[in-house]
Amino acid sequence: MFRTALRNVLAHKARLLMTVLAVMLGVAFVSGTLVFTDTLGNAFRNQSAKSYDDVAVAVSTYADGNDEENPGIDEATLEKIRALDGVASATGRVSGFAGVADPDGKLIGNGWSNTGANFSPGKDGKDRAYTFTDGTAPAKNGQVALDKDTASKGEYRVGDPVRVATNGPVKEFTLSGIFTTEDGAVNAGGSLVLFDTATAQQLYLKPGVFQDATVTAAAGASDRAVLDAVEPLLPKDATAQTGKALADQQAKDIENGLTSLNTMLLAFAGIALFVGVFLITNTFTMLIAQRTRELALMRAIGASRRQVKRSVLIEAAVVGTLASVIGFALGVALATGLRSAMGVLGGKIPAGPLVVSPLAVGSAFAVGILITVLAAWLPARRAAKIAPVAAMSSVHATASTKSLVVRNSIGGVITLLGAAGIVGGAVTGGVSGRYLVAAGAFFALIGIIVLIPLLSRPAVALVRPALRKVFGVSGKLASQNAVRNPRRTGATASALAIGLTLVTGISVLGVTLGQAIDKMTTDNIKADYMVSMASGDSLDESALTALAKADGVTALSPQQSSYLEVDGKSGSASGVTPGDVEKVFSLKTVSGSIGSLKDGRIAIGSKTAKSNGWKTGDTLPVTFDDKKKGELTVGALYEENDFLSPFMIPKDLADQHSTTTRPEIREIWIKTDGGASKAHEQAVVNALGDNPAMSVMDRQDIRDMFGGFVNTALNIMYGLLAMALLIAVLGVVNTLAMSVFERQQEIGMLRAIGLDRGRVKRMIRLEAVVISVFGAVIGVGLGVFLGWAIGRTLSDDIPGYALVIPWDRLALFLVLAGLVGVLASLWPARSAAKLNMLTAIKTE
Repeated sequence: MFRTALRNVLAHKARLLMTVLAVMLGVAFVSGTLVFTDTLGNAFRNQSAKSYDDVAVAVSTYADGNDEENPGIDEATLEKIRALDGVASATGRVSGFAGVADPDGKLIGNGWSNTGANFSPGKDGKDRAYTFTDGTAPAKNGQVALDKDTASKGEYRVGDPVRVATNGPVKEFTLSGIFTTEDGAVNAGGSLVLFDTATAQQLYLKPGVFQDATVTAAAGASDRAVLDAVEPLLPKDATAQTGKALADQQAKDIENGLTSLNTMLLAFAGIALFVGVFLITNTFTMLIAQRTRELALMRAIGASRRQVKRSVLIEAAVVGTLASVIGFALGVALATGLRSAMGVLGGKIPAGPLVVSPLAVGSAFAVGILITVLAAWLPARRAAKIAPVAAMSSVHATASTKSLVVRNSIGGVITLLGAAGIVGGAVTGGVSGRYLVAAGAFFALIGIIVLIPLLSRPAVALVRPALRKVFGVSGKLASQNAVRNPRRTGATASALAIGLTLVTGISVLGVTLGQAIDKMTTDNIKADYMVSMASGDSLDESALTALAKADGVTALSPQQSSYLEVDGKSGSASGVTPGDVEKVFSLKTVSGSIGSLKDGRIAIGSKTAKSNGWKTGDTLPVTFDDKKKGELTVGALYEENDFLSPFMIPKDLADQHSTTTRPEIREIWIKTDGGASKAHEQAVVNALGDNPAMSVMDRQDIRDMFGGFVNTALNIMYGLLAMALLIAVLGVVNTLAMSVFERQQEIGMLRAIGLDRGRVKRMIRLEAVVISVFGAVIGVGLGVFLGWAIGRTLSDDIPGYALVIPWDRLALFLVLAGLVGVLASLWPARSAAKLNMLTAIKTE
């Protein structure tokens, strides 16, 4: 039977090509994901281990120069550590944000990973963390060194002036040297600026104080013994770990971070393979239908049902193995390409070998072979049931009325169950609602797939008159062919339906969220500009002072972070400028007046006030951020928005009770005379000292910032789902090609009675379009339903949420489905038109 199965694979290799391609693509997705994430994880783990290779103990604190309760590590403590037995050296480290401008004055790097640190030389004058390739390390105030990538991007050479922005005003330094490093910030696409220790302390902490320290052990001393000796000397806010423990923790964090990426990519690979199941099942079903006489002959000469079934499954295993081998090789190439692409896009990956783990190899082959064999199981089971006499008489085993009734009944029940779950989840809302929608979507999709053969008949009947009227005989024949074998049509349309259900659902949800975010931005903001730090850190008070003097500025309010405990309820508060906050935000007052902030009163969000039973005029006991107690009168209740905290207090009050030496100003909102203009924007930029680390956004930039992640997420989803849609297209090609082969005699008869080649091609094309658009309509309808349901579960968390159906995109999806049908039919239509009519008529 094995020889027979192998012979059949070789005999039908052209007809199995699409199946091989589908499995190959799915396996490539799986193996590429596993190899890529394994390689990435290994490279970062090795880098982490290398970074702490010589570190016996690493000490860290939460000191940032603002918090008096976390003073950091002083020089005296470092000297005590150095004097311990078993300690070879102890190096103090200081770090914070530092941004460097490129030749156009724009920030190099992505903001959050732009770092400044101190160069801390040992007795030999070197700092093991950095290797200088040009120039020397910074030795005094006014000098800096840059990492090699940043210097290259900024076109800087040793001796050039470099404008560096920290959290204060931008300053100019002289470039003393260029270095290479294994620092994680640089590898993440950021920049690293080195200062001498005294300058770094002045910028980020205070003289003589460090945030962190690294301790190296003397020869023969154990890391554990050094850790036990160091810990009693540390301040209460400090934590200490051995270098190995820290490297292991970072490796674990890296693995956890990559797990989510791995899961997401494998989920999309699973979708692609699920779509591939329909193609594989269709292929083997059609092959078996075309080989009924051969199978009957095998039964007649003594082959048992089990042997016939086994022969079909062996064919599937051979196909799956071949596809898995090619797919795995393609997956390794894909992983290599992704790694290179990340480097081109600015994500620097540490050097390291390509990791091909046994799990990646085993998973790829297990998935490829198992999916193929499982998909071929039903066709194999049907093949085993063919009666020898019926098959020898060319009476194919068609589905009985009873089996179709049972199938449709089961499909209807599953669909109703899924629809109930989706609606129930939409009504429930929240996280539990989303889980319910997900479960309902699974059952609804399965149910629709089961019902698609039943739905295909009335759906095609609707368009049959139009096809006949517009395309004549070709249209009539195409519509009849599309419903001749409902199961085949259903399996082909199902693949497209699954892909377009996901694409449509994501589109509806994405466009709806995008519109809600855009509306939230435009409805709540009056300001012309928003200023913030590119790093996400707080702005310096000097920025507020400078902007108040800028030409054209008519109103100015910070969004300064503070915390309060009001009547025993803790919450965040926004410190704002009374009188100006109403000019930069569209605050909808429920009661009272926002102007009462000038009198030292508090404004509270209406939802927060309602949940606590507070109203305008109430005097509430308050515990401020510095633990001092007092009373505040409620001056206004306002509709809450995403730009301000539930409590709003005057900035002066927030300053009085701040526990940090510098106010935490997250944004500054600006209103200008006459609205936004290039002149006003330039005035704002100039007032900030042309600081590359400070982001100046107009209203459109703000809308793009808040809504941009939705579009980015949509594009990523579209890209990942493209694999599933490609496999669905292969399914259409495969169905048509094998259908043409199966209908050679019929096509020959049509040619003989006058249907020319052009109309034969048109018939095949129209059949493809009908099947593709039918699947697309099912997918689009179900996708809109799912998009609505998931949106309802999010609506309570998104102010101004309203369902938006992107009719233009849905119309585009249907047009593209029709185009897919036309393109998929090119080869089968050409093959059908080229058939020799006499040879075709003689074909059995």
